[in-house]
Amino acid sequence: MNRRQRRAEAKQARPVQQAAPSAVQQRLVAALQHHQAGRLQDAERLYRQVLAVDPRNADGLHLLGMVACQMGRADQAADMITRAITINPTEASYHANLGIAFKQLGRLAEAAACYRRALTLWPDFPEAHNSLGNVLGDQGRPDEAAACFRRALALRPDYPEAQNNLGTVLQEQGRLDEAVGCFRKALALRPDYAEARGNLGNALRVQGRLDEADTCFRRALQLRPDDPEAHYDLALLLLARGDMAAGWQEYEWRWNRSEAMQARRNFAPPQWRGEAAAGRTLLIHAEQGFGDTLQFCRYARLAADRGLRVVMEVQQPLVRLLRTLACVDLVVGRGEELPDFDLHCPMLSLPLALGTTVTTIPAAASYLHADPLQVAAWRTRLAAMANQGPRIGLAWAGNPCRHSPALAAVDRRRSIAPERLAPLFDLPGVQFFSLQKGGPAAPGHVPLTDCMDEMADFADTAALIANLDLVISVDTAIAHLAAALGKPVWLLDRFDPCWRWLLGRRDSPWYPTLRLYRQPQPGDWDSVMAEIRRDLSSLVSGSR
Repeated sequence: MNRRQRRAEAKQARPVQQAAPSAVQQRLVAALQHHQAGRLQDAERLYRQVLAVDPRNADGLHLLGMVACQMGRADQAADMITRAITINPTEASYHANLGIAFKQLGRLAEAAACYRRALTLWPDFPEAHNSLGNVLGDQGRPDEAAACFRRALALRPDYPEAQNNLGTVLQEQGRLDEAVGCFRKALALRPDYAEARGNLGNALRVQGRLDEADTCFRRALQLRPDDPEAHYDLALLLLARGDMAAGWQEYEWRWNRSEAMQARRNFAPPQWRGEAAAGRTLLIHAEQGFGDTLQFCRYARLAADRGLRVVMEVQQPLVRLLRTLACVDLVVGRGEELPDFDLHCPMLSLPLALGTTVTTIPAAASYLHADPLQVAAWRTRLAAMANQGPRIGLAWAGNPCRHSPALAAVDRRRSIAPERLAPLFDLPGVQFFSLQKGGPAAPGHVPLTDCMDEMADFADTAALIANLDLVISVDTAIAHLAAALGKPVWLLDRFDPCWRWLLGRRDSPWYPTLRLYRQPQPGDWDSVMAEIRRDLSSLVSGSR
């Protein structure tokens, strides 16, 4: 479930006044008024006074649990609401709100069980249907999630959160027109619904309707100026359009998103923002995926050129390869002990610190290098193979990101089934090599040499790629690796490209050797493969 869904669910958790013993009624009502007005500390104080007089007051326990939930203390909330249920097990709202606490704790199966219990007690409980739909969506069960949202809307047609959440699930399934319709219905019900406005912008962006998407994001920010999701969405659009001066500024809002807050490093030394600091030690630390690290490690040279001593912390499988960066004094793996440093910078904040624009991207033809001994070993091994035509590496799938429905939806759009590569395999005089580590396996009958089980890290893969003539890859780390090594790369790109590949281009200012083959329509890989086959056929003919 994304950030916008979480906000919608929090609104469903507004406390509802329950019957209370007459001795504590006045205090409970006063607490409830504070609670509904958002004065959570005042409400908590009065709920505790109620429970001091009547420790078995189920309403007081439940509402105190809801305050704890809204203040981010989900473990306390679960304890309080569980005690309320022990006293009064037939109140459906108690079970539903216990589900919210479990969901905050990441205990999705228990959350779903709570919502189902609430619906057993009250089958026509629209908020419980909506909340169950959110959990099912998080569990990767979009059809069941959509059914829950539709049931909530059947019970309560004027339910903007359910419309928004249904739109999110439909978008993740690729049903963009329906998703847009849901977001518009949510906005018709609540014109100031910033989350739905941002979701509509994202759906329009995926459809290629960029001006409308831009308007949505900016309207969302008018409604909620400090919304990190809207800032982040706007950043990706600005970067994709090449407006990097504004885009990098907006991109810093990523640290306020719930997905990134837990990953943020709270180092004592300050963050480097491009100021003069000759002679000081800078820690550059990876923050996202392998591809991002491969792309942005290039900035170490610019920092070193300014007189800083550069230490780099990266994912363990990249350590050996990134030690080939001549400008880096030390590369350590994530989780290893760090040396002393004076300044630090997250890797994707370096372009902002250094004022990168499209025309100032540091784009060396190659900035990473494979181990010469490994390269020589592969050269000898490949020379012994019978077919001596051009050597083409193939990668067809990225990380499925099963932990995140939204990221999983992106991966479904960027990855292709290996069977779709079939038009390439009947080209004569070509040697194909798999560069796919994990993901769906290629059919056994295709002429594809697969040595990826031998690859322990990216340095191993780099040595193989150094002996290839061309890499054809979807938008994944292999494309970045090959391009950073200076190899020709043909990138198979989805209709709604990642911001880094910009819009309306076939080349990339990030990689001089990379060429883009982009879907002309969403999901149209057939046209991409036809163009790849035609160009590859010409390449093979020319090599002969």
